[in-house]
Amino acid sequence: MTQPRLGFIGIGLMGAPMTRRLLGAGFAVTVWNRTAAKCQSLRDAGARVAGSIAELVQGADVVMLCLANTAVVEEVVFGEGGVAAHGRAGQWLVDLSSSDPAATRAFAEKLDEACGMRWVDAPVSGGVAGAEAGSLAIMCGGAKADVEAVRALLAPLAARVTHMGPVGAGQVTKVCNQMIVGCQAAVIAEMVALAEASGVDAGRLTEALADGFADSKPFQILTPRMAASEFTNPAWHLRTLLKDLDLATAQSQRVGSATPMSGLAAQLMRVHVSHGHAEHDPATLVEAYRRKEG
Repeated sequence: MTQPRLGFIGIGLMGAPMTRRLLGAGFAVTVWNRTAAKCQSLRDAGARVAGSIAELVQGADVVMLCLANTAVVEEVVFGEGGVAAHGRAGQWLVDLSSSDPAATRAFAEKLDEACGMRWVDAPVSGGVAGAEAGSLAIMCGGAKADVEAVRALLAPLAARVTHMGPVGAGQVTKVCNQMIVGCQAAVIAEMVALAEASGVDAGRLTEALADGFADSKPFQILTPRMAASEFTNPAWHLRTLLKDLDLATAQSQRVGSATPMSGLAAQLMRVHVSHGHAEHDPATLVEAYRRKEG
């Protein structure tokens, strides 16, 4: 496929920079977002802004989604006036969201039956910085022919695109990724608090542990923010990480695979979310461990 017309739904923290990458690569991109104002900067960058999902789908060869969760994906695709109502055979839907694997498989079957569109689940890892730099890791689920058909349009977004298996396999792989990230975030918080309570300068931990076995991207990103209590302008939100850990525990129940560490990390984050931190940086987890004066 050469230079397909793209429709992009979901102009948020990740969707906006990914759309900019696609525009920069020369693709014609039409965008739609429930909050239309978020599309203005992309209009200025050369995107066409659709007035409805119907308008976007009718003018696209590939429809890309980057949405908050499984429920929103279902609403956008199968809700009134959604993608399924206007799609056609010969089109692809590429879901870059992190969604439930079982629901994804059901959605793919339902969409194919409704209009003949083919589904590729393509969740991403790498955060906003990766989206801006085009260095995301994208893990795909879908028929081999479908993944190959959309691979070229994923290239501007990613350092790596890996076909993991049939529809849903990409979402399972993202769940595996988030299990590691979520558990790391939880232990990094208690590690920083322990260092501080012991009189160690937590701000030097990344320097001291760089290139050792404990080093990782979450460690390099979260530790300095925790040590400095720098929680403004979060590149991701605690509610998102909790959602992904909940997907992991749900998947573990389906297949009978134990996930005690991920379950504990989810519960620790759920407590923190219940204290008003849903929209805050995961770095705020350190506050749950710091000693309170008085």
